[in-house]
Amino acid sequence: MRATPSQTHYTVGVTESLPSGEDRPSLRTDQVAQTRAALVAAARHLFGRDGFAATSVDEIAREARLTTGALYHHFPNKTALFEAVFEAVHADLLEASLQAAIGAANEVELLTRGFDAFLDAVLEPDVQRIIILDAPAILGLARFTELDERYAFAAITDALGAATAAGRLRVDDPETLARLLLGALTRGGMLIANSATPWETRDAVARSLRAVLEGLA
Repeated sequence: MRATPSQTHYTVGVTESLPSGEDRPSLRTDQVAQTRAALVAAARHLFGRDGFAATSVDEIAREARLTTGALYHHFPNKTALFEAVFEAVHADLLEASLQAAIGAANEVELLTRGFDAFLDAVLEPDVQRIIILDAPAILGLARFTELDERYAFAAITDALGAATAAGRLRVDDPETLARLLLGALTRGGMLIANSATPWETRDAVARSLRAVLEGLA
């Protein structure tokens, strides 16, 4: 939110008073958010291009045109910054899946469209490196799973529940199945990342996920 000066009078182009106390924190908040966003964007570019291990804190600060001190003011270490990047990429993936699902005829098609959008994104080298190759090792399995479920788990669970209520699927435990499907997507991403023919592997994974859903009809 942009700060708006208050109690300000202009004479011959000169400001006679400063912004009120309420406005100064808003400006400060904007500056903090902009600095953090610049660091996350720089780290995302470098982590996606070179990987976590090959990227230094100094390189990230340079890319963001900030000091390493500014970086450490916002993030205690490189792993914490990677986590912020992971969340940013995941949020973009969820948005892409939601966009792909617009106009779906039913909940099952909504799920398959969302899965397809994720698999398409994994074909991108930067997404693949951050989400599939580096994240499980850098974050650890427990934290990786927690963050992975934070963005898509509820949407998948709701779609499974709605499809069951409509009689299109037979799912006794939508939450457990949602977790299994998320695991399958992650494993499918790994297959794509390590494939000599990633597009063919992507299509094979997509077909297998559809077959799972069709088997529940």
